[in-house]
Amino acid sequence: MKRFVPVRIGQKAVSFLFDKLTFLRVTLALLVAAGIFFISLGLGEVWVSPLDIAKVLFGGGEPFHQLIIRDFRLPRILIALLVGVALAVAGALLQGMVRNPLASPDIIGISGGASVFVVGFLVLFSDSNGALTISIQWLPVAAFLGALLAAILVYSFSWKNGLSPVRLVLIGIGLSMFMNACTTLLMLVGPIYRASQANIWITGSVNGSTWGQVWILFPWVLVLFIISLMMARHVNLLELGDDVTKAMGSPISKQRIVILLLSTGLVGGSVAFAGGIGFVGLMAPHLARKLIGSSYGALIPMSAIIGAALVMLADLIGRLIAAPLEVPAGVFTAAIGAPYFIYLLFKERSKKS
Repeated sequence: MKRFVPVRIGQKAVSFLFDKLTFLRVTLALLVAAGIFFISLGLGEVWVSPLDIAKVLFGGGEPFHQLIIRDFRLPRILIALLVGVALAVAGALLQGMVRNPLASPDIIGISGGASVFVVGFLVLFSDSNGALTISIQWLPVAAFLGALLAAILVYSFSWKNGLSPVRLVLIGIGLSMFMNACTTLLMLVGPIYRASQANIWITGSVNGSTWGQVWILFPWVLVLFIISLMMARHVNLLELGDDVTKAMGSPISKQRIVILLLSTGLVGGSVAFAGGIGFVGLMAPHLARKLIGSSYGALIPMSAIIGAALVMLADLIGRLIAAPLEVPAGVFTAAIGAPYFIYLLFKERSKKS
């Protein structure tokens, strides 16, 4: 049986190869993510059976179960899903753009830049009663601007007769530390009641998520995800190197700007509502490559599914491991991601030696 099947759409020259094995693996990953989603709905301080979950999702069920599922668990799980998708896709795009497997939004300082602007937003636009003086819908915009500023800085400082992957990571780590210091400074000079809230963004947590946040983040991530899929073939070209990309007639600078904007937009939206959940943008694309290869047409959706599963699983563990206390999801992603980052560093060094 053939693995690749040619597919043509319409009368025009729109065609592609359909990979049966990749489709099977993506489908299996989607089923695993869906399983984590439904398990998260049922587990917690109050156990809700699968039948009761189904009743609530279809508009029925007991009022108590409706309160737990609809008002408490479902919004935070959806935020975790959307944040995982955003961070994973942003990491995949950045790794393809700079051809560096160590690139991810949190490691090179993009998440840190978004965190600075989010905390600054909370500090500057809070009144004496602790209420925001402008709409919270502007929070993703503030996070996007912070992420964009950090991305421009790290990209500019890393450029010297070309983009050095090693230099980008080193400068990104330094910029990330500087952004963390700025975030701490804002917490110190801001109102004391915002300090604990700002800590949420530093560690990364989806606790306290609301439906209002879901309706803001969902269209933001959906639109940027669709555009990222449309950019997949351009990222494939960039991974072949600048010389090959130029020879193919592709505008490198324009493509990198678009990819940079997509990545910062995805990171900004996720940081605005879940904080700096670390290492998802590093791990998810790597796991996706091991499963389906490096073609971005499949790598982007696979990374999105894995990223969503990672954040949902981290949030579920955080709710259960120390109940009734909750551990932020970012603690668990960092506990897994930090050793993985060190492993990748040694792996890259061994390749060059």
